[in-house]
Amino acid sequence: MRFGSNLRKSIYPPWKNNYVDYDKLKKLLKESDGSPVDEDYDAWTADDESAFVDELVNVQLEKVHKFQTETSQKLRDRTTACEKKLEPLAVGLKPEKAHEGEASNSQEEAPSKAEIKPGEKEKLLKEVLRELDHITKEINELERYSRINYTAFFKATKKHDRKRGDAYRLRPFLETRLTALPLNKEDYSPLLYRLSAMYSFVRQSLDGKSQEALSFSESLTGGESFNSYKFWVHPENLLEVKTIILRRLPVLVYNPQTSKIAEGSQRDPTITSIYFDNPKFPLYTAKVNHAPDAVSLRLRWYGQLADKQEILFEKKVIKDGDASEEERFPIKEKYVLPFMKGEYKMEKSVQKLQNRAGGDHHEVGDFQKAVDDIQSFIEDRELQPVLRANYTRTAFQIPGDDRIRISLDTNLALIREDALDLDRPCRDPEDWHRKDIDDVQMEYPFKGIRKGEINRFPFALLEIKIKGMKKYEWIDDLTNSHLVKDAPRFSKFVHGVAMLFEDNVNSFPFWLSEVDTDIRQEPHKAFEEEQEKKAKAAEDEFAVGSLFGARASPSYRPSVASPVGSPAGKSVTKSSTPARPSPQLGSTVGSKENGNEEADSDEDGAQATIWKDSTFSKSTGLRSLFPSFSSSKYARAHQQRKVKLPPGIHDPGVWIKDQGPVRVEAKVWLANQRTFIKWQHVSVLLASLSLGLYNAAGETNSVARTLAIVYTLVAAFTLIWGWGMYMYRNKLIRERSPKDFDNQFGPIVVCLGLIVALCLNFGFKYRAILNDRVDRNHPANSTFIDERIELL
Repeated sequence: MRFGSNLRKSIYPPWKNNYVDYDKLKKLLKESDGSPVDEDYDAWTADDESAFVDELVNVQLEKVHKFQTETSQKLRDRTTACEKKLEPLAVGLKPEKAHEGEASNSQEEAPSKAEIKPGEKEKLLKEVLRELDHITKEINELERYSRINYTAFFKATKKHDRKRGDAYRLRPFLETRLTALPLNKEDYSPLLYRLSAMYSFVRQSLDGKSQEALSFSESLTGGESFNSYKFWVHPENLLEVKTIILRRLPVLVYNPQTSKIAEGSQRDPTITSIYFDNPKFPLYTAKVNHAPDAVSLRLRWYGQLADKQEILFEKKVIKDGDASEEERFPIKEKYVLPFMKGEYKMEKSVQKLQNRAGGDHHEVGDFQKAVDDIQSFIEDRELQPVLRANYTRTAFQIPGDDRIRISLDTNLALIREDALDLDRPCRDPEDWHRKDIDDVQMEYPFKGIRKGEINRFPFALLEIKIKGMKKYEWIDDLTNSHLVKDAPRFSKFVHGVAMLFEDNVNSFPFWLSEVDTDIRQEPHKAFEEEQEKKAKAAEDEFAVGSLFGARASPSYRPSVASPVGSPAGKSVTKSSTPARPSPQLGSTVGSKENGNEEADSDEDGAQATIWKDSTFSKSTGLRSLFPSFSSSKYARAHQQRKVKLPPGIHDPGVWIKDQGPVRVEAKVWLANQRTFIKWQHVSVLLASLSLGLYNAAGETNSVARTLAIVYTLVAAFTLIWGWGMYMYRNKLIRERSPKDFDNQFGPIVVCLGLIVALCLNFGFKYRAILNDRVDRNHPANSTFIDERIELL
C-alpha cells in the first residue's frame, strides 16, 4: 500500500486537521502523479527548494509537535482532574490527627467526606470510569498519531532526496530538527501507571469492597521473572562500561562444544540471526506498532556456519502486559530448507527424544508442538528469510547465579537476506541463507557486501537482565550515567528492516532519527536529567499513593529532602522516586536456556521494561533516607525545588541542625582572619610602593607622580575589599550558610590594576626616550650647538 493511502486510513477524525499535509508536500515537491503537466513543471529552482524545506521542517513539523505537546499535557490535566474527583473517596487522604493543632481542622473535614451518599458515590465512580476510558483511548491514538507523522516526515524527505536531492540532501537536516522538536520523546508509562491505579481503585469501589480492603500492591509482585533494560553505548565509552561491569561480574565464557572444556583465552563469540518475514512485512509492522500478539521468527547460531554449529529455530510471541512466550528447537543445517518447504517434520529428532525420555514424556509433546507451530506459521504466512544480524557478544554473569545477566553486543552488522527482487536477489531463492557470506566465512566489517545491502550500527548494545525486583546500586549508577543512552524498545530486526527496506514499509521506529547523532553527554547534564526524571516520577508516585494510602506499592514512602541549607532561606530539594513495579512489567521467558548460554533477547516485550531509574533505586542505607542522594562522582549539583508534602506533614521552618546556640570551630574563624591579614599585607606593600615613588619623583616628573596615585588607589581598594570580605564571611559563618565563600572579583581587579599601571609605566618611559632622541637629531638644535662652539 502506498504511504499516502495508509496515512489517510490512519487519521483519527477528531484530529484530522493536525496531521501532516502529505499531499501539499508532494505538490511542493512537484511529484507527477501521471496526469499531463506543463513542460516546465519538472523544473526545480532554489525558490522551490526553499518553499519545500520551510513547509516541511518549519510549518508541518512545528504543527505536529505543538499538537502532540498540547494534547499530552491535556491528557495529564484530565488525569489529574480524575484524581481530584476521587479524593473524597481516597484512603490516603483521610483526615489525620497527627498534630494537636490540626485536630479541629480534621474533625471539620471528616463530615464533608462522609456526606457522599451511596447513589452519588456510584455515579461519581462511573463518571470517572468513562473519563478514564476516553483518556486511555486518546493516549493510544496519540501514540499512533506520533508514529504515522514521524514516518510521513521521513517518507517526504526520502522523496526529496531521491528526486530533488542532487545538490542538497535534506535527511540530515530533518534529523537535526527532530532532535530539537522530538516526536518520540514522550514517555506515557508514568501516566498509564496512574491510570492503572485509578482503574483498580474505581473497579474495586464499584464491586463493593471496603476502603480498608482496597489495595494496589497485590498485583504488583514481580515474582522471579526477568526484567530487561536496553541501552546504546558510544564506542568511546565502551571500555569504561566494560571495566565498571567487570568489577562486579566476571566474563561468561561460552563454549559451543559442551563436551569440551571452554578456554579462557577464546575470543567472544559472534552470533548470527536470520529473521523471517514476507514481502508485505506484517511481522515488522506488528512489532514496530507494538501490536498485541506480535510475532518474530528467526534462525540463530554461534560462530561460523561452516563449523557445523547448532542452529536454533526460535519463535517469540509478545503477549499483553509485555510478557512473552517463546518456542525453540535445534535443527541441523541440511534440514532447514526441507523444513521450511514442509517436506521434513523433524521425525528423526522426535524419535531420538522419545527413545531418551520416553514416548509419553512432556518434553516430547512440547518439542512436537513447537515444530508443528513453527512449520505451519511459515507456511500460512509464506515467510522467507529477509534479514541477517551479525554481532559479537560479551556476556557477564556469575557462573551458576543468574540473578544478574549482562550482555554487550558490538560490531553489529545488518545485512539483507531477501530474494524480493527476483532480477537481483540478495540470496538464492532456492536456498535459505547467503552462501557468499557463509561459504567464505566472511566476518565483520563484511567488505564484500554491496553498499545498499548492509547497515553497520554505530553503537554497542548493552542489555541488563535482573531476576525479580531486587535493587543494585552500582547498576543504578551505571544506567543513570552519561556512559549509556536509554533504548528501551530497540530491536535488531526492526532497525535492520527500517534501514534496508525503507521503500517496503510504512512505519518507522522512533529511534531512527537518533542513530546518526552524537549520543555522548556531559556528565553534569546527564545527572541533571536523571534528577528531573526522578522528581517527575515522584509526583506520579505520590498521586498513586494518595488513592491507596501507604499501601500503594511495597516501596511507597513520602519524599524526604536532602538538607542543604535552611528552609527559611531555600526551598526543599525534591527527592527521587522509589521503586515502583507495575503489573504490566512482570514477565516470564517461556523457554529453558542453557546455563552457559546468554540468550539473545533481541525482541521487546518481556525484555522492554520501561521504568529503569525507579526499579534500580536502592531502598536501604542512605537512599532510603535521602532518595535523591546519588553516590556517583557527578552528584555534586543540587536541584532546589518545592515538594508537595503528604497530608499531615508540614514544613518545620528551621532544620534541626540550625537549632540551639551557634558553635563554630576556632579554625574557621582563624582561617577567615588569616585571609584578611593577607589582604592587608598586600595593601600595605602597594601603599609603601606608591609613597616611595611619589617622594622620589620630584615636582617635574608628572609620569611617576601619576603612577604613584594609581598604586595608591589600588592599595585603597585592596584594603576596603579585604575588610568587606572579612565581614561578609563572618556573617556566612554565623548563619551556617551553604553559599560559596570564594569570590574572584577582588583578586581580578587588583591584578588588572597592577598590570595596567606597569603597562602605562613602560609606555610613558618608552615615549620619553623617543622624544629625547628626536630632540637631539633636530636641525635647529644642531645649529644652536655650532654657534656656541664658535663663540667659545
